[in-house]
Amino acid sequence: MTATLDQIIEAASVIPVLAVDEISDAVPLAKALAAGGLKVIELTLRTPIALDAMKAMQDAAPDLIVGMGTVTTPKQAEDSAGAGAAFLVSPGLTPDLSAAMLAAGAPCLPGVATAGEAMAATQAGFQVLKFFPAEPAGGIGYLKALAGPLPSVRFCPTGGIAKDRAADYLALNNVVCCGGSWIAPKAAVKSGDWDQITRNAAFAASLKASS
Repeated sequence: MTATLDQIIEAASVIPVLAVDEISDAVPLAKALAAGGLKVIELTLRTPIALDAMKAMQDAAPDLIVGMGTVTTPKQAEDSAGAGAAFLVSPGLTPDLSAAMLAAGAPCLPGVATAGEAMAATQAGFQVLKFFPAEPAGGIGYLKALAGPLPSVRFCPTGGIAKDRAADYLALNNVVCCGGSWIAPKAAVKSGDWDQITRNAAFAASLKASS
């Protein structure tokens, strides 16, 4: 599904961060997440079948906005966008990766962990930033501290955010959405517990950012 960055942010709540090991899991996983009411998901380039899984998920649930995360090299940015990723997410940002993501033609959420990195990313032209790893990097307290000197920067915190903490992150004025691996835990995917994943997705979909 083709969407602008603003449309993605508007549709997102808690974005599930997914790693698909078996291509056979892609279709039922996509259907389970969609059944729970989620609109935006992030698949990660942590397995060799990631791009194939992305296509399978897009075909299985056409209304899902499926992005590609763990993009760390210019080639990965190019390949992911070329394969149809609706958006790109990186854990951090280098000058080469920054240029490649901006050239890829897809909305991007580059990763930052400090005020300086956030300033550099926004000056490069990125509008919304992934704050990663959120909990280890300072969590809610750090994001509150950034709101003063960087009032216009919007964040999607990801990394270590538990189910019971998601609403607290979304209540921050500078947070537009957040990521969560708890929606589709590996054990549930491996066992085929799609009902559990649908329930988690429904809870995630019920949460909305205040900003």
